[in-house]
Amino acid sequence: MRFILKRRGLIDRFDICSRATSLEEIGNDIYPPMKRALAGHGIPFGRHSAEQITKEDVDRASFVFYMDENNRRNLVWRFGDLPRILPASEYCPDIGEIEDPWYTGRFDLVVDQLIRCCEAIADHLIDEQA
Repeated sequence: MRFILKRRGLIDRFDICSRATSLEEIGNDIYPPMKRALAGHGIPFGRHSAEQITKEDVDRASFVFYMDENNRRNLVWRFGDLPRILPASEYCPDIGEIEDPWYTGRFDLVVDQLIRCCEAIADHLIDEQA
């Protein structure tokens, strides 16, 4: 999302963060196959250390976007079924759920889907601010 907003010259208008909905990857860097897929799409990244989402994160956020049903269940269980908790594909309904490439190995597909979804989210946020 930062890449999309920076490319559009809008990065300063939004506060973006990435958080885990479970504990499995806390403290871990981006998985190497995902780094390769991001690099292959020209998306820059630095060292990342996964952090779990907190109530403060949710309370501060205008929107919380998740990738798959497992993420949604974790979020709803912890924070309730809030209207601002939405699938990343909310504005790309043809995509549906974004799969977890850890299980499928389809990292390039997931990056493609995320790019499309982030572009659509950015369009929506810009329209909403207009």
